[in-house]
Amino acid sequence: MWDDGRIGGVGGARTVGGVGDRGGPREPRPGAYGSAGAGRRGGLTALALAGCGALLAAGCSGSGGAQAGPGGSPPGSPPAGSASPGASAPAKAPAAPAKGSVAVTGELAKGLESPWGVAALPGGDLLVASRDKGTISRIRADTGAVTPIGEVPGVAPGGEGGLLGLAVSPTFATDRLVYAYFTTESDNRIARMRYEEQRAPGQQLGAPDTVFRGIPKGVIHNGGRIAFGPDKMLWAGTGETGETGLAQDKKSLAGKVLRMTPDGEPVHGNPEADSVVYSYGHRNVQGLAWDKDKRLWAAEFGQNTWDELNLIEPGGNYGWPEAEGKASKPGFRDPVAVWRTNEASPSGIAWAQGSIWMAGLKGQRLWRIPLDGAVPVAEPEAFLEGKYGRLRTVVPLGGDGLLLVTSETDGRGSPEADDDRILTLKVQ
Repeated sequence: MWDDGRIGGVGGARTVGGVGDRGGPREPRPGAYGSAGAGRRGGLTALALAGCGALLAAGCSGSGGAQAGPGGSPPGSPPAGSASPGASAPAKAPAAPAKGSVAVTGELAKGLESPWGVAALPGGDLLVASRDKGTISRIRADTGAVTPIGEVPGVAPGGEGGLLGLAVSPTFATDRLVYAYFTTESDNRIARMRYEEQRAPGQQLGAPDTVFRGIPKGVIHNGGRIAFGPDKMLWAGTGETGETGLAQDKKSLAGKVLRMTPDGEPVHGNPEADSVVYSYGHRNVQGLAWDKDKRLWAAEFGQNTWDELNLIEPGGNYGWPEAEGKASKPGFRDPVAVWRTNEASPSGIAWAQGSIWMAGLKGQRLWRIPLDGAVPVAEPEAFLEGKYGRLRTVVPLGGDGLLLVTSETDGRGSPEADDDRILTLKVQ
């Protein structure tokens, strides 16, 4: 059964962590070829395209009714807001203004099928994963041209599973390695492949080298976001597959944030020796992002009441299934911000201009959470509500630029002729 925000904790047949996004009726969107910020198919000017490429080269890594506030911490835990492991202590970023803005400046690509993970290449081009086709395509930042580079062997799409997150090696310029999180017939796993550009289009991915396997899979709640952090380690968000008890089981990889070396090994300094588990008690983590002060943020689906934005701390227990939203229960960390499930169903997130920007699937809107350090300065703001349908992934371009990936062709949207698309945004 789908997780539609009304019936939670119901999974399909589990083998040994889909994305937990909710369906729902699609709101009408403005007519085609409108102005930036209102229309759906306005072409991207050459200047905007050139700017996108330059910004990607310079900086790509990877009216809200909710109450926002600092999350709680269990006794004896590290101070909230501490930087990720291996990070130096930079100067504190200035607080974001309470009110922000979003302008859609163009359309980088269109006609994509079930796009999910996105990774930026040196020089500004993008790699985009198709969840259901199991393929990776390259998108040129200067023209928006889409070229398939290859298919990931072993992907078993179904329900919310398939080819999910993408990341490129921190040393991609020399090793040419692309990392992918995907669902197989038996599990979710992470593999890396060499990107061999000299080969013919569609045949440019080398044989997969599995670096991590055994993440539980389900029809729902497979997590799937991966990213390399400021510490050059590989991080992954997983889901609890609909079997809620796995989130509290620290021996299970389901319902966790994982931290590992690029070779898939536990990292010295993780909360427990010989374990890749960094935090637990999560329902379905689909968004990972670091702020300017190198704190890790994660977005995840709640069940029937609250979706969450969490500040991730080593060893933190985020409560699921014993707590949802700001429960203020001893031993559990409260989220920094929460949303009603029909307003969000959060997927990808990014940090830009002092705020976390969060894509909403069922909510069909882009959320802005303005921060002063680790504390919101105002309630979250909603932008683009209903204008582009379901929103899956947000990619920072550096400065005030973002890319926003729609998710209308994943079986739960109402796709139009040019869906899915990647939009370019200017945000404040």
